[in-house]
Amino acid sequence: MVRTEEWSAPVGLDVLVTNVASDSHTWNLIYLQLALEELGHRVHNLGACVPDRLLVAECRRLRPDLVVVSSLNGHGFRDGLRVIGQLRACQELVALPVVIGGKLGITGAGETERAAQLRAAGFDEVFPDGAGIESLAAFTRRLTVGARA
Repeated sequence: MVRTEEWSAPVGLDVLVTNVASDSHTWNLIYLQLALEELGHRVHNLGACVPDRLLVAECRRLRPDLVVVSSLNGHGFRDGLRVIGQLRACQELVALPVVIGGKLGITGAGETERAAQLRAAGFDEVFPDGAGIESLAAFTRRLTVGARA
């Protein structure tokens, strides 16, 4: 007897992608958007140089399942600490999964310490420069759509 099972495509996450406020790079955001969309997620790309207040407002408005913060200019650590503090200060965003990745400092030294401090400040995961998209993809597979709602 042949058993038939219904297969359904996995339900993707609503992901908000942004740079830190001081970072004007955009190609990294396009790459992240395309990679996440290939994984089946819906992406809202806020673009470069997003002010912290705008990021918080968009998180409150869109209610994403995940926020991905990128940095290529080397100020991800400093800007990341500031923005995660503002996100976590908003009661309705306390449980929102937020990750940061890219170039966290202007030198390669101290990545482990920076990552630990960013996690302690409230980021759910930190992907240092060179971590690869596979690490982010694995993280997204652990999340549940609408878990915060």
